Amino acid sequence: MNTKIFKYAAAALMAISLTACEDWMDTESYTESNTANFPTSIKDADMLVTAIYANLNHAASQPISSYYLISEIASDDRFGGATIEDPSMVAIDHMMVSTDTQFDFLWKIHYRGIYRANTAIEGITRLLETANDKELANQLLGESYFLRAYYYYELAEMFGGVPLITTTTEEINAPRAEADVVYAQIGSDLVNAISLMSNKKYNEYVEAGHATKWAAEALLARVFLFYTGFYQKESMPLADGKSLSKNEVISYVDDCVQNSGHSLVGDFRNLWTYTNEYTVNDYAYTKGVTGIDGNPLLWAGNSNAEEVFAVKFMNFCGYTYPYQEGYSNYYVPFFGFKGTNGGENTFPFGNGNGFGPVVPDLWDEWLSSEPNDLRRQASILRIEDEMDMSQFIASSVTGQYEETGLYGKKMMPVLSYVAYQKQGTWVNSIFWAAYPGFDKANNYGMTQWGGHFQDLMIIRFADVLLMQSELKDDAEGMNKVRARAGLPAVNYSLEALQRERRHELCFEGLRWGDIRRWHIAETALKSQDNTTMQNAGKTVVQRDGRYQARYTATNGFFPVPLAQIQLSNGVLTQNPGWESADARYARWDFE
Repeated sequence: MNTKIFKYAAAALMAISLTACEDWMDTESYTESNTANFPTSIKDADMLVTAIYANLNHAASQPISSYYLISEIASDDRFGGATIEDPSMVAIDHMMVSTDTQFDFLWKIHYRGIYRANTAIEGITRLLETANDKELANQLLGESYFLRAYYYYELAEMFGGVPLITTTTEEINAPRAEADVVYAQIGSDLVNAISLMSNKKYNEYVEAGHATKWAAEALLARVFLFYTGFYQKESMPLADGKSLSKNEVISYVDDCVQNSGHSLVGDFRNLWTYTNEYTVNDYAYTKGVTGIDGNPLLWAGNSNAEEVFAVKFMNFCGYTYPYQEGYSNYYVPFFGFKGTNGGENTFPFGNGNGFGPVVPDLWDEWLSSEPNDLRRQASILRIEDEMDMSQFIASSVTGQYEETGLYGKKMMPVLSYVAYQKQGTWVNSIFWAAYPGFDKANNYGMTQWGGHFQDLMIIRFADVLLMQSELKDDAEGMNKVRARAGLPAVNYSLEALQRERRHELCFEGLRWGDIRRWHIAETALKSQDNTTMQNAGKTVVQRDGRYQARYTATNGFFPVPLAQIQLSNGVLTQNPGWESADARYARWDFE
């Protein structure tokens, strides 16, 4: 276990100090250093790049307006959940809005990250003329290109064509660029990142959490698959007028698979925090279990060999600085049980906002198609199989909406008895509090909300293998993933690949993009209709969620924030499907 997360990080303070005087799209710094004279050293360049990474944490400070949470809830694998007093996620689930400000933060925080990346790219490019350590300068420049591409990739998948701003001196009231133009820039940034960053294996040259050449190759494959699939193209444009072919992307993915040093961890269950050393032997599902690799189950931890790129967290959560909450993995408690009396009755999973109950169709489809797949129970908590239902209902679902009895295990609060003995209450018994170095004073005592430090994995090596199979129309990568789950090899087909991605990668923010690029979203989303569920303890049936109609109207894109359209004086335009009354969430039953 890496004890760095239990220390105040100089990088976090550095990033916050840069934020304090920075307007989100301002080209002038009000500190001594500015874009004309900074950076003057590799240390300065590292500071600029650190600020771009810090923006990933800032984005995590408001999960309800984040790419990850929105993608999860919008997909066919989850309902919105929460309560009738908090309709934001139910609205997302049905491709509606509950307020006109629902996407403001997502838009703003991504452009803040893009501005920081532009600043770093310009400054490090100048520094390269005089830098003594050109290899390190190139690495930092490559990471900056990667991060700009990453922010634009999330924006483009959420909103389609967006304003494309690639310098610190550009007019910021820019119109929406065509999607082809945005993806051309994303592709070019990633190709640049690949060419600039080191060829060394992932764990030999950069600090954990930093982008690598291998992460850029993997992200390029993801972007290519979405662009060519969703827009039904054979290749992806680049900013210089050239294009990126499928064969070129395959060569990048093959390079990542063969040379990155990444690999699958020994057992799928070791990827998730419920197998941590302070919980694994007290959780009935994992106690005494021997993994596929022949070893007892044990969490592989942050920065494991399968983690190609992730958002990192640290013991620095609080409210003193802007967005400081995002230094804890705030996504985790949002998926916890909705209730106040959990703990022993719900062990090893804890409480939270009750977002994202799992759609029963996923469990049923999985049981039918792959009944021996250990990943089903490793990924989905089926309450009636693992908990005393009477105790669970009394503890956790009395105020819950769209409660299905199914929850995603990958991103839930995990408890431990050792932490309970230390903290004295279940609400503060997150397993991280069991570690000797943990001090809840460092996160304002917010163990329930501020004590989550597991990485948010953006790209896993299993995903890379599945993308390799999809690009090459061959089952080799897919069967490596299946073998790790103890499943037999299968022949390649798109249907088999689609099923494998759904099972391996569920609840990791990828399903929404997948069903859109495969053009199966309208059919897939219909599986949520006619579902029996609990609303505040009352059995109800959702009969018509209007999923198909709303997807057809919007094509899966969300609304450009109204405030941005108003501020642009008409330069920005709204996406189709968001100006009618049907776009406004009003009531749950849709009758």
